[in-house]
Amino acid sequence: MAGLNGKVALVTGAGQGVGQGIALALASEGVAVAVTGRTRAKLDATVKLIEARGGRALAVALEVKDATAISTCVDTVVRELGGLQILVNNAQEVPLGTLEQVSDEAFTAGWESGPLATFRLMKQCYPHLKGDGCIINLGSPAAKRWDMSGYGAYGAVKEAIRQLTRAAACEWGKDGIRTNCLLPLANSPAMDWWTRERPEESAAFIATVPQQRVGDCEQDIGRLVVALCGDDCRYVNGQSIAADGGQAFLG
Repeated sequence: MAGLNGKVALVTGAGQGVGQGIALALASEGVAVAVTGRTRAKLDATVKLIEARGGRALAVALEVKDATAISTCVDTVVRELGGLQILVNNAQEVPLGTLEQVSDEAFTAGWESGPLATFRLMKQCYPHLKGDGCIINLGSPAAKRWDMSGYGAYGAVKEAIRQLTRAAACEWGKDGIRTNCLLPLANSPAMDWWTRERPEESAAFIATVPQQRVGDCEQDIGRLVVALCGDDCRYVNGQSIAADGGQAFLG
């Protein structure tokens, strides 16, 4: 057993894809999950899926680039669900393209929705996580490509998240908070876009995955989050873990 029953989690970007898969997996272990994102209809759909399984969930609309909205969201989650023990920073706007193609606006949005939002949420949640808390930040195996052409801006913001993860693990471990970074490869809307818009590139990449498949958002990614937040991984802290079928080499 994961030992998560009765805990409360906040998952950003939980209206679809990886965030939704993580929310579903946590809820299946008895975690009350606050699902956040910009589109209320998607959040409501995730809540319905959780409730249909007998779980407890709360939809909270959130623009992670807004510092005030982050503060309000955390206060709402703690008030409505009675506390907070798990934070999953998944939301991310993706600045894709060559260095010449990516605009200042797109890069700024990637920064504000990724590492800056992660930074703010970790600090805002810190008082509530002390004692028995767990943070899972989402990086990307795309940041570990040998050829970063077209992925420089995206890789930059994702690697910043890995460094924030390591700092939190080192600084807050004494406070009973574990922080790890997960680098997933999953059947998300972003993956659907990639396979549709760049079929040759995506097919060539997937062919390099040793397990020859793309992960499932709930069963492959969400279940790993459950394990990392559970008692069996109580001594795992400050690590970057790729859940990508063996494609990335983090050494």
